[in-house]
Amino acid sequence: MFSHVMLGANDIQQSKTFYDATLAVLGYPEGVIDPKGRCFYFSKHDVFALTKPIDGQPASKGNGSTIGFSAKSADEVNAWHAAGLANGGVAIEDAPGVREGAGMKLYLAYLLDPAGNKVCAMYRMP
Repeated sequence: MFSHVMLGANDIQQSKTFYDATLAVLGYPEGVIDPKGRCFYFSKHDVFALTKPIDGQPASKGNGSTIGFSAKSADEVNAWHAAGLANGGVAIEDAPGVREGAGMKLYLAYLLDPAGNKVCAMYRMP
């Protein structure tokens, strides 16, 4: 459905440190900085990127926006959360755990990244 997701970051290296750590837990390689100073994470079908806003204004979070990353287990979600906290993330909402609704059982953890973007890791439970 999506070709890519790009988030604004005021300090690309600080955000890269956070995402290198959290995405490594989910099995993704380290981000790559391009000649324009943007950071890209590539998988077979997806691209996730970090950039300073092109309008020159500071990056700001989207109120009501969340970027969710898929995890393979509850343990992986917990490891993602711990890696994020250790690398500049801020814990928000409830502690990592089970959430149920709309006939689904999910294991979720939420963080704010160094630029204040709301991100989560999610495992769809059987």
